[in-house]
Amino acid sequence: MSVVIETVESHALGGNPLGDPTSRQIAIWLPPSYAQAPARRYPVIYWLAGYGGTGPMLFSGSPWQPGLGARLDRLVASGRMGEAIVVAPDCFSRWGGAQYLDSPAVGLYETHLLREVLPAVDARLRTVAARDGRAIGGKSSGGFGALVLAMRNPELFAAVASHAGDMYFELSVLPDLAIAARTLRRRGGLDGFVPHFEAQERKSGDDFTTMMVLALAGAYSPDPDRPHGVALPFDVETGEIDWAVWRRWKAWDPVEMAAERAEALRAMKLIFVDAGTRDEHNLDLGARIFVRRLRALGVACEHEEFDDGHRGTAYRYEISLPKLAAAIGAGPAR
Repeated sequence: MSVVIETVESHALGGNPLGDPTSRQIAIWLPPSYAQAPARRYPVIYWLAGYGGTGPMLFSGSPWQPGLGARLDRLVASGRMGEAIVVAPDCFSRWGGAQYLDSPAVGLYETHLLREVLPAVDARLRTVAARDGRAIGGKSSGGFGALVLAMRNPELFAAVASHAGDMYFELSVLPDLAIAARTLRRRGGLDGFVPHFEAQERKSGDDFTTMMVLALAGAYSPDPDRPHGVALPFDVETGEIDWAVWRRWKAWDPVEMAAERAEALRAMKLIFVDAGTRDEHNLDLGARIFVRRLRALGVACEHEEFDDGHRGTAYRYEISLPKLAAAIGAGPAR
């Protein structure tokens, strides 16, 4: 396995309101022939971590589950996947993530990824530095980020894969708002919750969910006039939904974005979507709704389901990665 770590110094993240580092480590898997074929250029797959994760973390396996690099080694060695460079960026924030979007409450992570990481990779490595040689994918928040970035930037990416990506927020996110409302009330609002969360090495399930809701608010509904620069989509005291804020969240739902971005979606060489039929966030249902919307718009999409939940499903990457590689012209090992 050949995994290198490249450091990107970010101007886009400079002065971010959460005080997160601007020096970011990008984990990059190089295909087997990279060192032996100095004249060869390789297409690139960008792979986005889920909420609470970083790119380098994706390569950390366990005795029971291999990391991303070991999976890629196996796929290429078996002939199931053509050779491509795979890049896993670090877009972690103090709140656990930014949904790969630009936000004045969290930081300019879309700009960082597309205008800093992507050019740095093309400048430092032998890439096919063109849209047709570039794909993007990920799981959960990473799957959301992959879909949204592909829809918003079709000039940069030719193929996209989303494993249990966040979508149809009514089923995937709305149930978490009651948990967040109760937790924030117990902790004295955001001012009490944030330091409590950061002081606890072991995060409880309710605390984790509440921080995730805060991160989503930072991404979807920044508001400089509210505490911590975000508008929450509910009343902390009662839990009543603030539908005006919720509509801001829904504007980022891939299900809602599909119609406006249909032309970009039609331009994709591959759209791959999957989710487990026991997904704890109901993202299998969201995927079904999203795929139906795409097909009604005349957008081709590969959709799969499997018998599992949301966690521990990295084995599904071995389905999408070869498809992405083929879509962007990855050739066999030499």
